[in-house]
This record gives sequence, structure tokens and C-alpha cells, in this order.
Amino acid sequence: MEGLWVHSVLLIFLLPCPVGSQTSSIPDQRWWTDPREAPSQQHAARATQEQKADGVLEGLPPQPRCVRCCPPPEKRFYPQYQPVPQINMTILKGEKGDRGERGMQGKFGKTGVAGSRGHAGPKGQKGSMGAPGERCKSHYAAFSVGRKKPLHSNDYYQTLIFDTEFVNLYDHFNMFTGKFYCYIPGIYYFSLNVHTWNQKETYLHIMRNGAEVVILYAQVSDRSIMQSQSVMLELKEQDEVWVRLYKGERENAVFSDEYDTYITFSGHLIKYSGDP
Repeated sequence: MEGLWVHSVLLIFLLPCPVGSQTSSIPDQRWWTDPREAPSQQHAARATQEQKADGVLEGLPPQPRCVRCCPPPEKRFYPQYQPVPQINMTILKGEKGDRGERGMQGKFGKTGVAGSRGHAGPKGQKGSMGAPGERCKSHYAAFSVGRKKPLHSNDYYQTLIFDTEFVNLYDHFNMFTGKFYCYIPGIYYFSLNVHTWNQKETYLHIMRNGAEVVILYAQVSDRSIMQSQSVMLELKEQDEVWVRLYKGERENAVFSDEYDTYITFSGHLIKYSGDP
């Protein structure tokens, strides 16, 4: 019986080995010559060889052994958890330090929405009196004249000449020519009053620089009446204003006598329009 076991073991050793390996009767000799073989495979082959050798020497059947057939797991190192001590800063709070230096001014932000108007503040104190200003320049111009003689029309136009002077400020109205001469530019008011003649027309114009401005007219009537006309004119310096009786194509006249003044012509400056 022992002889059969010996022959079996010898047959196993005489079997052809895999490519890349060699048989050896020495237990310490390496079977796997390929350096790329995994260490676990080399260990497994060596353990098998040792078991076979032990069985041949002792004449006993080979005993199975546990052999690692898988590569050893990689060693991984996991950091151990170390608790971080928590410090209560309120316990260690010290005294308030000094105020630091003022930092640089930041950028201006966007303009916000306008707020509501606040309450009126208290009235301030009265300020001191200012320096006196320049004296105001006043401009005046006015006249008022009358006529005590009647006037009848003829073959040409006639300027109504006045013989009575009521007001003639600075002599701007010329009593000889019967015209008002503008020396102060501005807006003027003029008025003309006449008395009509029975059975005759009354036909006059207020003139400016040779142009007719407004008319004073009264139709033929059995009785005489007072008739008036007024106008406002903006005059420039050297402008002329007067009253003209229409020529004799149409018989007309104005009435007056030496006892009363029936005809008047007046004018005055309302607003100065020259340089301030």
C-alpha cells in the first residue's frame, strides 16, 4: 500500500509542467520564473510543493493547507478623528479697544427716492440792512392843451393849432406847430375832445409821423354834440403826434368860442421802454 502512494507521488512530479515553469525536487527551489507573476501565485505553488514533498518523505497523503490566492488588500490609511476643542469667546472677551483710524471714503451709491418735505423750521433773525441802491430814474412826459377858436375846412389839410396850454411838461408839445415830439420812448395815451357844428360834418384824424391812426367823426345833425376819441401808442424817440382836420372836399368844422374851451388834446407817458 505504501508502494502505491510512492508511485503516485512520483508520477505527479514526472507530469509536464506549464510553459514558463520548471520542476525541481528541492523544496526551496522557485517554480515560477516569470518575474511578472503575482506573489500570491508564487506562494500558492510553493505551498503545494512543500505539501507534496512532505507526503513523499513521510509516506502519507498530502494534507490540504490554506493558501492566500488573492492579492493582499491595499493598505489605506484613514485619518483619525480628532475633536477640535470649542472655546467660548464670550468668556475670554476682553475690554473694548481704542477706536481705529478712519478708513477711505467709499464710492457714492445711487441716488435714492426724494423724501417728503419736512416741517418748516423756526423763523430766523432779521438780517442787517443792505447798502443803499442807486436812485431810481424816473421818466415823465405829459401835456394837455385847448383851443377857443372854431375851425372850418378849406382846400387842403389843416393841422389843429391850440392856443391854450394847461400842462406841457418839459415843453414836449410845441404850441406853434401844434405837434407833440417824443423825447422819451415808451407807451403813451392820447385823447381828443371836440364840439361839432350844426349842419356840418366833423372829420378829424390823430396822426403819427404823417400816417392816420384813428378818426373822430360826427355826421350832419340839427344840433351840436361833444365828440371824443382816444388811443394808446408806442412811440420811439423823435416820433410826432398831432391832430389834422380833413380838407374841403367835404365841408366840416369844429366849434368853440372865446368864452369856453370846447376843444382839448392831451397825452402822457404810461411806461418807459428805453434802456434799463
